[in-house]
Amino acid sequence: MRGYFAIGAEGISKPMNLGNLVRSAHAFGASFVFLVDADYSVRKARSDTSQAEFQLPVYDYPSVEALQLPRGCRLVGCELVDEAVDLPSFRHPLNAAYVFGPERSSLSPAMLARCHHVVKIPTRFCINLAVAGAIVMYDRLVSLGRFAPRPVHAGGPIEPLPAHVHGPIKRFGRRPPEDLASS
Repeated sequence: MRGYFAIGAEGISKPMNLGNLVRSAHAFGASFVFLVDADYSVRKARSDTSQAEFQLPVYDYPSVEALQLPRGCRLVGCELVDEAVDLPSFRHPLNAAYVFGPERSSLSPAMLARCHHVVKIPTRFCINLAVAGAIVMYDRLVSLGRFAPRPVHAGGPIEPLPAHVHGPIKRFGRRPPEDLASS
C-alpha cells in the first residue's frame, strides 16, 4: 500500500485506551502516533502488549496550535457531528493523520477547524476511542489495500487475486545527446 498514516488523540486521559490505540496503530502499520494536550503516561499503558512506543515514534504536542504534521499530510478528524462524512463513503487521503477526541468529550473546535476532513463511524452512540481508531485503520486498509474481490454470496473469495501488472518503465533525468540535437 502506498502512502502513510498516523493516529492521534486530543485530550486523552485513560492509559488503557492509549495503550490499545497505540497497539492497534502498530498492528495496522501506522508511521507514527501523536498526542495533543494528553494527560497520560505511555508507561502506564499496560494494554500495549506490543510495546509499540519502542517501535514507532510517539509525538507529544501541548496544544492544537503546536501540532505539526509532515508536508502534504491531511488531518482527518473522527467525530460524531452532522457535517461529518460517513466512514464507509469516505475516500482516504494517501497521506493522512487521523485524530480522535477525548473520552467523554469531543474534538475541540480548534482541532475541528484544523481538519481537512471529518468522518464519523455510523453508530448509534459514541464508542470507545481505541475501538474507533481500530475501525478507521481497518477501513483504510480495506479501501486502500489490494485484496481479492468479495464474492456475491457468503464466504471467501472464489477467484484468486490477479497478479500485479507493472506499467512501462519511465526514465527520468537528462535526455541522450542525440535527442538534444533535435530540440
